Amino acid sequence: MAAGRSIAAARGAWLVFEDEAGQSLTPPRARTWGRVGCTPVVRVRGRGSGRVSMAGMTCYKTGERSRLIYGIHVCRGRGGEKKGFGWQDYRDLIVRAHMQLGGPIVLVWDNLSTHLVPPMKEFIAANEDWLTVYQVPTYAPDLNPQEGIWSLVKRGIGNLAAANLDHLTRTVKRKLKKIQYRAHLIDACLTETGLIMDG
Repeated sequence: MAAGRSIAAARGAWLVFEDEAGQSLTPPRARTWGRVGCTPVVRVRGRGSGRVSMAGMTCYKTGERSRLIYGIHVCRGRGGEKKGFGWQDYRDLIVRAHMQLGGPIVLVWDNLSTHLVPPMKEFIAANEDWLTVYQVPTYAPDLNPQEGIWSLVKRGIGNLAAANLDHLTRTVKRKLKKIQYRAHLIDACLTETGLIMDG
């Protein structure tokens, strides 16, 4: 990780952390208020195998406002439907980040199989003038500030009884959009990892 920070500083690049998450219609466990001795129960519909997949990037650069860039994929559980993000979706997200950030990127992500397919490796090699990639172990959430973003998103969904997949998708998008405008929350996710940005 230190190497990534050093390269980012030397190139005047953005340090970008990527991660994926998903949410089905069954909400995650969450705390809520209730009468003493009466455990609150939120009833949800058990029907439907739909899922909202999210890919997000937390972006940091010394002297710049921290950013959050994300993509959403909705799977309704229909036959032949793509269940999640493919390598082209990740490629497009990286290109969009490069355009929005307006500079080189040092990308830190895990070794998910989709990140390692030959076409993705070819894309990375073809764009090495502005893209440098580092991989962290698959199960290293403590090193990735994007995990903190997912925690913030899911914290608000725990008490949501989504009527359907569209309702869930709108809620997820709204929560991500709110975080985009709160750079202090994105910074806090980096602080939580114990990593620091230095000039």
